[in-house]
Amino acid sequence: MCVIVKAKGGGPPPTMANTILVVDDEKNIVQLARLYLGNEGFRVEEAHDGKQALEKARAVNPDLIVLDIMMPEMDGLTVCKELRKTSNVPVIVLTARGDDIDKIVGLEVGADDYITKPFNPRELVARVKAVLRRSQGSVAPEATLEVGDVRLDPSRREVTVSGKPVALRAKEFDLLAAFMRYQGLVLDRERLLSLVWGQDFYGDTRTIDVHVAWLREKLSGAKARVQTVWGVGYKLVLDEETAAKKP
Repeated sequence: MCVIVKAKGGGPPPTMANTILVVDDEKNIVQLARLYLGNEGFRVEEAHDGKQALEKARAVNPDLIVLDIMMPEMDGLTVCKELRKTSNVPVIVLTARGDDIDKIVGLEVGADDYITKPFNPRELVARVKAVLRRSQGSVAPEATLEVGDVRLDPSRREVTVSGKPVALRAKEFDLLAAFMRYQGLVLDRERLLSLVWGQDFYGDTRTIDVHVAWLREKLSGAKARVQTVWGVGYKLVLDEETAAKKP
């Protein structure tokens, strides 16, 4: 299941007028989510398969979608990919499996958080509110950041390496921005989670390692690189700095 929140630029904090589309082929899950979310004042719509989810999402234009991964007609990850073609929205993945594969695949399609079934409905509500706060909170304009040949424009959300554009996922971009703001300083995983995912994030620190690996691949050949500080965390350094520390 993934929770997809419609990004709203620099709007106000979430209000109880937010519409949530709950999509799951298990009716008890839908009813449970409707009960708890409705008690918090959210307006709840529902769908029961992937195809219906896309149709309903386009019809009601919800502020947030709760979307199960394993569904008939079209699985949740495919639904997420289809929605991504027209919207760069945050995602929380809800999976019935205890292993990491669904979490990682969810992150690959742009998830911001994940939760595993069976789940506490109060935790689901808390995560929905946290994602809404992060996505709808106002963001002040920020100057362009440059480290070596890597240039990041926060306002346009664009990254270039040696003048050539580099496509980054939403959290890869935010992670790189954090590294560039604190260039040369060691950031531990907890600090990175707070900076990039927010203090309300419920996931574990392995999320950082996955995104760092993806970011390194995207920055391959750049003069700036993410260096591991074993037992502590990561920092952004220039190649010259890295080479100087080699024996």
